[in-house]
Amino acid sequence: MSELLFEIGTEEIPAGYIRPALRFLETASAARFKELELRHGRLTTVGTPRRLTLVVEDLQDRQPDRCLEHIGPPKKAGFDAEGNPTKAAMGFARSRGVDVSDLQVVTTDKGEYLMAVEEVRGRGTGELLPGILADLVREMPFPKSMRWGDSTLAFARPIQWLLALYGGKVVELEIEDVKSGNSTRGHRFMAPESFPVADFADYVVRLGEHSVIVDPNQRRQMVIQEVEEAVRRRAGQSGARPVLHEGLLDTVTNLVELPSGVCGTFDEKFLELPDEALITSMREHQKYFSVVDGDGNLLPLFVAVNNTRIEDTELAASGHERVLRARLEDGLFFFHEDRKQRLADRLEDLEGIIFQARLGTMAAKSRRIAELAAELAERLKPGIKDLVVRAALLAKADLLTEMVGEFPSLQGIMGREYALLDGEPEAVAVAIYEHYLPVRAGDALPQTLAGAIVGLADRMDTLVGCFAIGEKPTGTKDSFGLRRQAIGLINIIRGLNLSLSLRELITAAMAGYRGVVDVADGVRQELLDFIRLRFANELTAGGVAQDVVEAVISVAFDDITDCMARIRALEDIRRQEKFAVLAGSFKRIRNITRENTSTAVDTGLLREDAEKALYETLARVREQAEPLLEARDYGRALEVMLQMKEPVDLFFDQVMVMDEDAGVRANRLNLLTALGRLVLRVGDISRMHRG
Repeated sequence: MSELLFEIGTEEIPAGYIRPALRFLETASAARFKELELRHGRLTTVGTPRRLTLVVEDLQDRQPDRCLEHIGPPKKAGFDAEGNPTKAAMGFARSRGVDVSDLQVVTTDKGEYLMAVEEVRGRGTGELLPGILADLVREMPFPKSMRWGDSTLAFARPIQWLLALYGGKVVELEIEDVKSGNSTRGHRFMAPESFPVADFADYVVRLGEHSVIVDPNQRRQMVIQEVEEAVRRRAGQSGARPVLHEGLLDTVTNLVELPSGVCGTFDEKFLELPDEALITSMREHQKYFSVVDGDGNLLPLFVAVNNTRIEDTELAASGHERVLRARLEDGLFFFHEDRKQRLADRLEDLEGIIFQARLGTMAAKSRRIAELAAELAERLKPGIKDLVVRAALLAKADLLTEMVGEFPSLQGIMGREYALLDGEPEAVAVAIYEHYLPVRAGDALPQTLAGAIVGLADRMDTLVGCFAIGEKPTGTKDSFGLRRQAIGLINIIRGLNLSLSLRELITAAMAGYRGVVDVADGVRQELLDFIRLRFANELTAGGVAQDVVEAVISVAFDDITDCMARIRALEDIRRQEKFAVLAGSFKRIRNITRENTSTAVDTGLLREDAEKALYETLARVREQAEPLLEARDYGRALEVMLQMKEPVDLFFDQVMVMDEDAGVRANRLNLLTALGRLVLRVGDISRMHRG
């Protein structure tokens, strides 16, 4: 068992590429070692803009010897009537490097076949590693790759050096004229020389001595410390603190090898910009952290993180200040230009923005959203219909502003700010902003019903339109982010506990495309199935048992809030022993009544005491459960249904369902079908395993 240390040294890799590349190194190497039956200990990846590094502890020194069993032709094709081997048997034996006499006969599901047992001697790990490591480099995916010189390799950036050590010895390999060795390189500017390392522990220490913090987690903590310390140096004990945006922290961590923070200032006139605009300008263009006071108000300060140690912080800060001033001047200019025209006055210009070539303009989409939002408001809360329609009409107007043109991530945010400055009601302005929420998984949801309604209308309009023209997600292709749109729709409904029919919502959205594109009737069910799959995936990923989810959505999927109520009820009751037994019996009922549809029971045909008792129990349970089911009190309804457990058991013990008398047989099937229909009001519990 020995340690493998593999480093790919490169020109500076874009910050967003590094974490995915390290994940690939870990997962792909683990899969390759498993395939080759090489046991190993912990896999670790570290990296900086100039290096991607894999460390494998306790990697097995050689593969185990293996016996491989190869199935060949059928026995009857391998030997003739006298038992002599045919050409088929001899060819099979020759292809596997064994003698015909060594072939064995084995019995399979398809009959007797010939089998050859191949003894394969395991290869040494040192012999296998060059190919493994070269494959890792060549197969590593990046959003964009490049080739350099006369290289045939596509990689994020040109490879400059390779460090490959196994058990302290160099693994000999060559990739695009770069040969592996035992050396790495320090910080490009502060310690650029090469130096040898013995193992991973030595690697980390020596890089630290050469101004490189190779562990991203340690480097991230250093970024935080440097940023906080820079603010303290500049603002003292005033209560000022940096805004540690998680995405910016991740980016900056992978932009530097040795973080060093410096705090600068900007003119207070720029505080006239909306906070999000100011923060976004600093974050997206300059990778600067903004600073707020104890009450969360923006201060005219920022923090930059340099990739070298800074001796003269004032000089460094002044350089950053000059660059930022130009950016903020642009932002302030855009803001003032935008203020010359009200949002409402931009609506006609939305005719010039194409939503989708076959689905029309953004102006047409805005009108469809407004109509659909009006219908939703009428169903959910008629009193807010007017403000919902106003918000829907204005929702996309900020796409025409200079600020959103410069910073697309400000869409919705600038719409809210400009709406407030235009004198629109606050509820309208908030809904304009919230209709984009959630932007991504785990993001905040709309807090107002108006914002949720506009967001639902927008997403459903996109989903219906794209499905209508066949622009559905396939594999990794999802041009319009329809999976994200569906998940956002689901989360809005769940988050605000809205009770509405997805089928009716889809139908209403389809009506909006009348005269624009033909929407086939099948689109409704196709889209409903698409949303149902996203719903199931979201819940199971969140820890809800898959069998519970399937028990509910296999019966009915239309009202997400109703589905959630049924899921919670089944989750709560599944732990009861009586329910587990009832679920087993229900599975039997479902199998017996699969072809039966009638629920009419003739009491005159009930002969056995057990079937009479079951009928009486079902009548009593149905009377008690119906109002609970109507009120969506599914937990109490299931508790009531548990009364049927003993009568069902007794029925199956004492009653022959498939009686010779056709009338009696049909009557008993109807009784069981009626019982099944009642339980199916909550879910198909036959799909559930014992809890």
